[in-house]
Amino acid sequence: MSKENEEFSTEIVQNGVEDSFSVRVRPRMPDFLSSVNLKYVKLGYGYLITHRLYLLLLLAPPLLAAFFAHLGNFTWQDLSHHNHGLTEALFISALFFFFLYLYFDFTPRSTYLLDFACFRPPNEFKAYLMRIFMQVSKVEFIELVRKSGNFNDTTIEFKERVLKKSGIGDETYMPKGVFRPNYRTSLNTGREEASMVMVGAVKELLAATKVRPKDIKILVVNCGILNTTPSLSSLIVNHFKLRHDIHSFNLGGMGCAAGVTAIDLARDLLDAYPSSYALVVSTEVVSSSWYTGNDTDMLIPNCFFRMGAAAIMLSNFRLHRWRAKYELKQLVRTHKGMDNRSHKSIHQREDSEGRRGISVSKDVIEIGGHALKANITTLGPLVLPVSEQLHFFTNLLFKKRKTKPYIPDYKLAFEHMCILATSKKVLDEIQKNLELTEEYMEASRKTLERFGNTSSSSIWYELAYLEFNSRVKRGDRVCQIAFGSGFKCNSLVWKALRNVRTPKYSPWIKDE
Repeated sequence: MSKENEEFSTEIVQNGVEDSFSVRVRPRMPDFLSSVNLKYVKLGYGYLITHRLYLLLLLAPPLLAAFFAHLGNFTWQDLSHHNHGLTEALFISALFFFFLYLYFDFTPRSTYLLDFACFRPPNEFKAYLMRIFMQVSKVEFIELVRKSGNFNDTTIEFKERVLKKSGIGDETYMPKGVFRPNYRTSLNTGREEASMVMVGAVKELLAATKVRPKDIKILVVNCGILNTTPSLSSLIVNHFKLRHDIHSFNLGGMGCAAGVTAIDLARDLLDAYPSSYALVVSTEVVSSSWYTGNDTDMLIPNCFFRMGAAAIMLSNFRLHRWRAKYELKQLVRTHKGMDNRSHKSIHQREDSEGRRGISVSKDVIEIGGHALKANITTLGPLVLPVSEQLHFFTNLLFKKRKTKPYIPDYKLAFEHMCILATSKKVLDEIQKNLELTEEYMEASRKTLERFGNTSSSSIWYELAYLEFNSRVKRGDRVCQIAFGSGFKCNSLVWKALRNVRTPKYSPWIKDE
C-alpha cells in the first residue's frame, strides 16, 4: 500500500432494484494543494547545487579575457628588457592556452535538438499503405470491432462508452489487421507496422536536417510492447545503412514515459562521445498491444492507443547552437516502482483464456497524480523564478496550521507545455491541479483529438502542433511531461534558440 494519502471521488449508482442505490468510491488524482513532500523539494535543490558547480567554470572566460588583455600589452620592447624575457613570455602564453584547453575540455557541452519529425502517411503513399493501416472515426471503430467477432456485446458497449468520453476524434490511424476475425498478434504484423512508422519518421527527419546516415554515431529506439530479434534499433541500422561502429540501444517495456528516458540516455552518450549526432526514435506498435478478450481492465488500451512514431536528432557540436531549434535545459525522471500498487498499476498479462493484453488498474489516475506531483516538486527549484521559490518557502515556514501550502505558479516557468495525451479525464485533472489555462492545454487536447494516444511519441506531436501554429519564439521554454508503466513520470525542459517557423514537414499539414 502506498504511503501517499489516498484521494477518492464518489458516484451514486442505481442498482436496478426499485428505490435501491449504492455509492461507488473511485480513487482520483490527488489534490496537489493538500501537502508538499519536502523529500522531493530537497532532491530538486540537490540537482540545482550540482548544476551550479559549473558556475566555477563559467568564471573562467572573464578571467582569461583579462589575462589575455594584460598579455596583449606586451611589446617587443618589453621583451628586450630584463624584466620580461622571451622565456617568461612563452611560459605565460603556454599557461594561457593550457587554461583555455581546460575550460573547453571540462565545460559540459549543451545538448541541442536540431529537429524532429512525426509519422503521418504522406498523400502519395496512402493508397499503397492503406493495406496496412486505416483512418477511423469513433463510429467506424465500434462497427469494425463488432464485425470482427472477437468481442461480446458487453465489451463492445464498454468500448463505446469509453470512446465517447475519451477526447479522441475521427481521424486517428489504426492498423487494419486488428479488426480481422480471430486476430492474433504476430511478429510479422508487428514488424510491418513498426517498420512503416519508424522508417517514415526517420526519412522525414533526415530530409529536414540534411544529416547523412553515416554521420550518426548514437541510436536509441524505444518501443514498449514489441521486442524482436534482431531488435527494432537493428531494423533502423539495416534500413538506413548506418555506420558499423554505431552505439545502438533498444529500450523495451518502459511504457509511454520511455521517450524521455531515451532522450536521457542519448544525452549521456553524447557526453561520452563529444561532437556527435544522436538519433532517437520513439514508437508503440498497436498491432502488438491489441487485446482480443473481454476483461474490462485490459480493454482501455484498445480504446486509446493509436499508430504513431517520432524521430529526434540531437547533437552536442558547440557550433550547432546557431543551427539547432532547441537546447535541453533540464531533465527530471521520477520512478515510483518501489511501491507495489504503482508497480502493478499498468502491466502486461494474460487473461483466463490465454489472451495477452495490457491491464490498467482503476487506481492509475491517482497513482499517476502522485508521480506527477513528485516530479514537478523536484523540477520546481530548477526552473521557477527566485521570487516564486521565496514565496513558497515563506509560506511553508510561516503558514498556519490546517491551511494548504502555497503551490508555485508553474506558468511562470514555461511558455508552453506538452503533456502526454493520455485521455480527456487525465488532462482535465492535470489542468485543474496545476491551474493551467486552456492555452497551455491546447496542444495536448488537439493531439489527443487528431492522433489519439500515440504513447511515447505523443509529446512530439504536441510540440509539432505548437510549431505548425508558429507559437514557439526565441527564448521560450517548453516543458514536456510523460507518464508510463512502472510507474514513471518524466519531464523535459527545452529552450528555443530561435523563432521556430512553420516547418516544411509536419503531421499537422492538412490533406489537399
